[in-house]
Amino acid sequence: MEYDINNYSTWLEIDLNAIRDNTARIRQFTGREVMAVIKANAYGHGLIPAAQAANAGGATWCGTARVEEALALRRAGISSRLLVLGYTPPAKVPEAIAQNITLALVDEKLSEEYLQAAARIGGRLHAHIKVETGMGRLGMRIERIPAFLKRMQDSDLLIDGIFTHFAQGDEVGCAYTYDQIQRFNQLLADLEAQGIKPPLVHAANSGAIFNYPESWYDLTRPGDVLYGMAPGPHTPLPAGYQPALSWKARLIMVHDFEPGHGISYGARYITEGKERIGVIPIGYGDGFRRVDGQQVLVGGRRVDVVGRVCMDQCMLQLDAVPNAKPGDEVVLIGRQGTEEISVDEVAARWNTINYEVTTGLAERLPRVYLND
Repeated sequence: MEYDINNYSTWLEIDLNAIRDNTARIRQFTGREVMAVIKANAYGHGLIPAAQAANAGGATWCGTARVEEALALRRAGISSRLLVLGYTPPAKVPEAIAQNITLALVDEKLSEEYLQAAARIGGRLHAHIKVETGMGRLGMRIERIPAFLKRMQDSDLLIDGIFTHFAQGDEVGCAYTYDQIQRFNQLLADLEAQGIKPPLVHAANSGAIFNYPESWYDLTRPGDVLYGMAPGPHTPLPAGYQPALSWKARLIMVHDFEPGHGISYGARYITEGKERIGVIPIGYGDGFRRVDGQQVLVGGRRVDVVGRVCMDQCMLQLDAVPNAKPGDEVVLIGRQGTEEISVDEVAARWNTINYEVTTGLAERLPRVYLND
């Protein structure tokens, strides 16, 4: 897709081919079905376009956190299987049934409420049981699951899957993860022996896909790696996977200041000599955090962000790029020339994880989809 830079002051470029190819690579690597996890607006990349790209890459399922996301996918014509991985209010069960959306069963009492809601409309709800093996979040206790499954036999809850979630899947050789796998496997064996094991089993998130192949089961659930982001500090992004997101802006003003001039709120940065200071229309209102020591790319070179980040603007020290002028492209995440600022680098500066960076990118940032 071609687009005119002059239409935007700041924007995100999303490479849909990267999402498609990353999905295909995971499917080829594991030989398993893929559930593309596209919760939180596809980690900031855009719910509908990301789902379409992942499905084009071979994903047969999409995973969301909330039923509202799944309903939005159906309204957009997404026909793949959908699983809501988190909590769903019982009042939403009729819509889930009508739209063929699978819900997670995370609690016995809540599951009974789902059953009652299905019975009121004479419908049958597809569901997967979530098992608590050590995440300490949502999920049913292992010891309660066999009896629960027996109670639900021949009910209007069609339990066709069972899954768990790893707390440390991004850490190589982690004893805690092996313990989770062992507990899950023992449950599966017990259910198999009793003839009540649901047919579809899944557990592996992005980190576990690379670190724990024994957890691939029938289906994998990649999230951040779909978008070309490393699963964690202990699991770098393997070769061949491509980042899908770049964040760009334009210089909107360039000043030549004399020594002793304050820059931004609080005048914490004071020019020491004659300095060229540029302004870009990016601030914490866009998700660019109010953190010191940041850099961006201008003219293929790294330049410092100086002064406090404002809600809608921040300032750049441009002495290293004397030819920079209003209208020039600035890169906050991505490549410019031979230089690159990765989302992992930004996350390290912000003392967080890469997908907190991308999920925090504001809705007001235009998303421009390449290869659409």
